[in-house]
Amino acid sequence: MNRKTFLQTLVVMPASLALRVQAAGPLVNVYKTPTCGCCGLWVEHMRKNGFELKVQDVPDTTPYRAKYGVPEELQSCHTAVVEGYSIEGHVPAAEIRRLLKERPAAKGLSVPGMVAGSPGMEGGASQPYSVVLFGGSGKPSVYQSYPRK
Repeated sequence: MNRKTFLQTLVVMPASLALRVQAAGPLVNVYKTPTCGCCGLWVEHMRKNGFELKVQDVPDTTPYRAKYGVPEELQSCHTAVVEGYSIEGHVPAAEIRRLLKERPAAKGLSVPGMVAGSPGMEGGASQPYSVVLFGGSGKPSVYQSYPRK
């Protein structure tokens, strides 16, 4: 490699790296138990939708729900945190993107329980479910219903 090619590489390489970093989605920290298969499928759903994930297998997710303010009635099998918001259970990536765009005054989103048809719980008959916004100035409220109408 001659000097000119070397210098061009130094200039071009950082720009290409910056594009890759910029293209990566928001970092989502996930707390799940190591034996929960549906949690792993939700993680795959999130990655396929452009999110960067840091997955931490923990023996019990209860302390994380408490730490991130998830009400008992909205709990599920895994807890995640993205840009200061709590994400509980099988919340679709589209609703997390909407949350990050709208930035409501809330603690986060939840799909309570383990609903068939939600991301990570596909297969078999799907059930209708709601994505719930919680921790704002009022009671938890439906952020989006599925299937969408």
